Amino acid sequence: MDTSVERARFNMVEQQVRPWEVTDRRVLDALAEIPRERFVPDAYRDLAYADIEVPIAAGQTMLAPKIVGRMLQALDIKPADRILEIGTGTGYTAACLSRLGGRVVSLELHKELAEQARERLEGLNQSNLEVRVGDALSGEIEGGPFDVIAVTGSLPDESALSGLQERLAPNGRLFAIVGEDPLMEAMVLTRIGEREFLRRGLFETSVPALENAPVAEQFVF
Repeated sequence: MDTSVERARFNMVEQQVRPWEVTDRRVLDALAEIPRERFVPDAYRDLAYADIEVPIAAGQTMLAPKIVGRMLQALDIKPADRILEIGTGTGYTAACLSRLGGRVVSLELHKELAEQARERLEGLNQSNLEVRVGDALSGEIEGGPFDVIAVTGSLPDESALSGLQERLAPNGRLFAIVGEDPLMEAMVLTRIGEREFLRRGLFETSVPALENAPVAEQFVF
């Protein structure tokens, strides 16, 4: 066991994630157990536990650890939950979701990223996780309705969530980051009725846009 990596992971949880108001024991344990360095491109391996968004292939990035922690906690994931992740990336967040929930479908737009994520996930006992290639913002998604939906890239505004929130089961929760640079808001939508959703704002941040997300309308005066 590489004790330096173990120490870096411990410090990530205790010095980055926990101070960001993440207190859920199951979430903290998942972050402490999953080897984040396994999911970081070789060129950035030394930054696996840094408080930054790590660049990955296809012009994408990994979310900073503290944002992953807040997302997982806000989604209040139960062991039997059916989960949809939009934007697999390297597979790290998918691994965390599968550690907490029942069944995870993770959709990735780029075939090469999906293949790399599957390779990184091998050997981690993630039998409840399926990585698929596809665009979650268009077309049907098998396996729904979902108890949890996690969107790992930002969307220009809440109108982009209309199709996704309809995929939620009763009492299902959807995490998304909406807005445009330099100010975006992380939020959770909870389905409380057939057409009723409860919105809860979480924190302000700024992350790269989800690829293929609709472009916000520009008003000309």
